[in-house]
Formats: sequence, C-alpha cells, structure tokens
Amino acid sequence: MAAKILTEKGISCLMLNAGPIAEVHKDTDVRQAYTLPYRGFKQPGRLPHVFQSNEFNANTWVDEKEVPYTYRPGDPYNWVRVRLFGGRSLFWSRQSFRLSDYEFKAKSRDGFGEDWPLSLADLAPYYSRVEAIFRVTGHMDGLAQYPDGNFIPDDSPWCGCMQRFRTAGAQRGIAVCKPRAALGVDGLASSINLLLPDALATGKLQAIPNVVVRELRADRKTGLVSEAYFVDRLTRREMSVKARVVVLAAGTLESTRLLLNSKLANSSGVMGHYLIDQVYGAGLVCSVPEARDGKTSRELMEGSALIPRFRNINTKAKNFIRGYALNCYSGTHAMDPRNFKAYGRELKEKLDSYSGSGFSVGIMGEVLAHYEHHVSIDKTTVDAWNIPVLHVDTRYTDNEFNMARDAVDTASELAEAAGFEILAKNYDPNPPGYSIHELGTCRMGNDAKSSVLNPWCQSHDIRNLFVVDGASFVSCGWQNPTMTILALAMRASEHLAEEMRMGNV
Repeated sequence: MAAKILTEKGISCLMLNAGPIAEVHKDTDVRQAYTLPYRGFKQPGRLPHVFQSNEFNANTWVDEKEVPYTYRPGDPYNWVRVRLFGGRSLFWSRQSFRLSDYEFKAKSRDGFGEDWPLSLADLAPYYSRVEAIFRVTGHMDGLAQYPDGNFIPDDSPWCGCMQRFRTAGAQRGIAVCKPRAALGVDGLASSINLLLPDALATGKLQAIPNVVVRELRADRKTGLVSEAYFVDRLTRREMSVKARVVVLAAGTLESTRLLLNSKLANSSGVMGHYLIDQVYGAGLVCSVPEARDGKTSRELMEGSALIPRFRNINTKAKNFIRGYALNCYSGTHAMDPRNFKAYGRELKEKLDSYSGSGFSVGIMGEVLAHYEHHVSIDKTTVDAWNIPVLHVDTRYTDNEFNMARDAVDTASELAEAAGFEILAKNYDPNPPGYSIHELGTCRMGNDAKSSVLNPWCQSHDIRNLFVVDGASFVSCGWQNPTMTILALAMRASEHLAEEMRMGNV
C-alpha cells in the first residue's frame, strides 16, 4: 500500500523484499502424494509452529532452522512467516473488518491500557477506499461494535441450520450476522494483484527480490535514517543503499527486530513491548440431526456467520474485560474422526451417518496489551545471514482464558437451543501467535515517552522513519487486522507524501 500511494504521488521508491516473486505456473511442480517421502503430511520436526504446513507447501513458509526465534520454555509462540512478494496476503482468510471505537477508545471504557490516538471517524475514509480496492462483501448491520463499510452487498439467503442458530441468538440478544470478506479480483485478494501493479505502472517503483535487510543506520549529524544495509540471500553479497526516507513494512515482528538490531527510534524504551494477537482455538463442533444419514443439502447446511462482540458493550462481564467474536461454519463435508469416541466399525458407521451434518464455532478474542509481553534480541542466536534473532516472551492471562470459557459456554447454549448435538468442546486456546495476527511492539501514541510512533505511523525520534505494518497497533480487538493495517498505511503514506512536498521530511 505504501508503494502504491507514494509512487502515485510521484515519489521514486526502492522496495527491498526478503523473498522471491512467486510465479505459480513456473515454480509449481505437480506431484502425487504417494511419490513424496511423507505422503504429503508434514515432515516431523520441520516447521513445528506452522500448523498450515504440509509436504506440498513446506517451501512456502520461512524455515525456522534458517531464521529461528526463541522463547521461554513452557511458553511457546507460533510465528508464521512468508518471505515472498505479497507476503501473507497470498494466504490470508480474507476476513475484512473495521475496528470500532470500542477498540480505539477501549481505555476510556474499562480503564485498561491506552486509547489509540485515533478514532473510527479518523480512519473511516481510508477504510472505505481500502474496501473498494479489495472488493469487500458484507451486509449492513447497524451495530456500533461491528462498523458498516463500503461493501458489495451480501443479500444471499441463510441456510436452514444457520437460520435456526440466528433465531437462538436473537432470543438471547446476540446478533448473528453475515461475515465480511474481500472478494479481490480473479480469485486473489493480495497486494501482488491489487496494489503492486498500480505502483509498478507509475514507473516510479524499483523492487529488488531476495535481499535481507540487516541494519538501518542514521546520519550522525542530522540523526535521520540515511542508509539500509542488506545481504543478498542467495549470493551472500553485502550491499547498502541510501534514501531520503525509510518506510518499514516487514511485518510486525520483523520490523521491530530490524529496529532493535539497529538500536534506533527507542527513546521511550517501549519498543518490543505490548505484543498482542488474538485468542484462537477454543470452540465446539456440533451435528445437525436433520442432515445426517444422507439427508444433507446445500440449502440446509452450506453457510457461515459471524457473531460480533457482544460482551462488555452495555453490561460488564463478571471475569474479563473487552470481548470476542465467534466464527460459525456449516457444511456438507465429511466429519473429522477425532470428534467421536469410537474405533473400527463403530467409528466407520458414525462417520457415514454424521457426514454432511457438521456445524462448528470458534473464538476470535482480544488479547490485552501488557508491557511485560515483549520481544527482545537474543544475542546468543543468529539466522542464516548472521543476524541476531528475536526472543519472544508472552503468555495468555486469566482474562484470555476466562474469555475463551465464556465463548464456548455461550456457543454451546446457542447450539443446544438450535437443536444441534454437541460432539466436542475445547476450552483451551492455541498458543499465542496461532492467529497469525501479531501486532504491537512499536505502538503509536501522542506521547513520545510512552509510544514509538505518532498517529501517522512516524517515529517520534526520527522524522524520516515510518512503520506501516501491524507494529503500530495499540490494542488488537477481536477483528482480523488486515483492513486496519492497510487503512493506516494509506493514511500514513499520504501524510508522508505531503510532508515531503512541504520539505518537512
């Protein structure tokens, strides 16, 4: 997004990308599972924290042996990374939400943490433009905690089981809404097809693949960032480039890692702190009785929904602050054998009977931003290019565990009211990082003593340094952060362009 906005404003940009350009038709090798050593399953010990990986796609993800990270024993962290042009925008689930003022001004409501130096009104025009580019589909619901947007209308009918679930929710004052998702273009909603082509078309963008930035250096006289030192990941050749402005968008933790290794922009001492993401993993699996024994149909079972945050809106939950959303899915597919306490013939009969009757609910919950949840440089460990790696020190607190328990109990109540059979419940969240929504560590704020960036994603310490990825977040909310990251990047880039025009940067 930064490249698109800046080049369209006439600014020449050099993009340094740690990965190659993915050309699917050229780079993909089609193989049958039986020809692979592990028959398509994940190789034991490889990519232990990337649950999406298997033998077919293992070379898509950053190899943890090549670029390791460390964490405290007993407190694992799942860091899923992609070093390709387009990054994780090639793989995201496309859920497209706006934060609300329940997130932007959360401290004003419950006293915890800090408010953002922005409101929904400040970001709304940029959300609308981003939604238009990514072609977000959705339904206008008129809920303050689930802000409406610039949507392609979703007026599709509800499937039968989801309508029953909606009725159960309505009886309890819980809104069950249509989800919101980026349609993109030609089946892809990524920076490589929706943003970078516009930047390249200006003739103002030069993009270099396969270079890993090692360090940023500031001019001793001016204090401004003046040079980036990087290494060619294939040849190991060391190089550098000078620039008038540096914009970081390497992903939350990689941007913070680079700044920490460079010893820059941290007069506040809070860089690396307030690491946040979202609680995932807790939920339940159900069966819709009417869809069993071959009676399933698309009209009954093919559908999805989202229950936006409903806790701590008009009343206070007894043992946690903030809130969560619930993703709800149904389908005509086969059921997972792990949902049944059966083996052999009994299990086979269960799977045959229950196939096509599945209904699942999963949490997306806000994780609170604590100073002690942080990343730092591990000086004892380096990556394949001799760059010190990150140490991650974070864990979930009672607030997150209580939130997860409430989510499962609430979903169970709704499912039983809808007449579904509950097959499995899980109250335990997956480890931090599992949501792939790592945020914070260079948070924005008006006070340079307690934040790293100003409301324009500009360093308080170094006026020609901007960080436009998720590192700027003050809190995370329950929402997928993609639309907010893009809206912030658009807003920051237009501000930067104007500051450059005026000679302030």
